[in-house]
Amino acid sequence: MALADSLARVASNVLKQFGGDVTVRYVTGGSYNTTTGAITESESDTTVPGILEDVNLREVNELVQAGDKRLTVAADDLATAPETKDRVVIGSVVHQIIRVETTEQDNSAIIHELILRA
Repeated sequence: MALADSLARVASNVLKQFGGDVTVRYVTGGSYNTTTGAITESESDTTVPGILEDVNLREVNELVQAGDKRLTVAADDLATAPETKDRVVIGSVVHQIIRVETTEQDNSAIIHELILRA
């Protein structure tokens, strides 16, 4: 487990040094409003360093579109892994999480790569 912990710390330090601040917005479903027919959402924001880049055109498929972004964040900087129901705020733009890819070592998360769509 020591190697996984070391890799997680290194990933966190590298992203702090070279990344910019992004906000991961965790979304949880709330109560159902019978009058409006809508479910209220509860949001919790966490600001972490991350590296943002365009997706490679070779990655474009049925799920990933041209114009989507890839955000890399350290797993150590987040309490829980983001899910597709959550969002990411970069600047003032809210992005939907399309896919989450987690890189692990010894069953410990090192980094999360999020495919984003504005």
